[in-house]
Amino acid sequence: MIDQPTPPKAPTLSTARIETLADGVFAIVMTLLVFDMRVPIQDQVNAVGLGQALLTLTPNMISYVISFVILGVFWVGHHNQFFYIRRSDRSLLWINMLFLMFVALVPFSAGLLSQYGNDPLSLIVYNLNLIATGSVLYLHWAYAVRDGHLLGHALDSKVDRLVRRRILTPPSFYFLAILVSLINVQLAVLLDVLIPVLYVLPSNIDHVFRARADR
Repeated sequence: MIDQPTPPKAPTLSTARIETLADGVFAIVMTLLVFDMRVPIQDQVNAVGLGQALLTLTPNMISYVISFVILGVFWVGHHNQFFYIRRSDRSLLWINMLFLMFVALVPFSAGLLSQYGNDPLSLIVYNLNLIATGSVLYLHWAYAVRDGHLLGHALDSKVDRLVRRRILTPPSFYFLAILVSLINVQLAVLLDVLIPVLYVLPSNIDHVFRARADR
């Protein structure tokens, strides 16, 4: 009996170009956020004083800080996924392009929030942007781990569940923020402030990476 040849695996690519492109896009997008804060013009300063003129930038500053930290959370999440993902293919490349498209939209939605923060629609647009970004980040992980051929490390099912839950939690709260914004805009903004703070703190996923590094 003649052995049947093993079917060839789907071709894979390096992840280096993905990570380089992502780092570049994040660097540009996070820098663009600060452009929403304009130095007060001389006439405004002469009229109300520099202190009062700077106070008018408070909504811009809040939007800048929230958005910068949120983008940092997305960058860390994307970066951490490549601890396991060591190969790529065409589908993963385009999932990354979709992810970066929504990342690049954040300066626009953040600017909308800083200028029209009292209008629920600005919060809805902003949070929809974040929901779309987080959802594609989840798709990125789900696709990469579905059959393991893009992974460089064995993936424990508990770790997979932990990562999935960690990715999906912010979009769930951003959806809640949309609902809350229809009743109380300030409370919805507070939700947007608190969510990324939770992801700056160390978590169980950090113990996973530390345990891997110690082996």
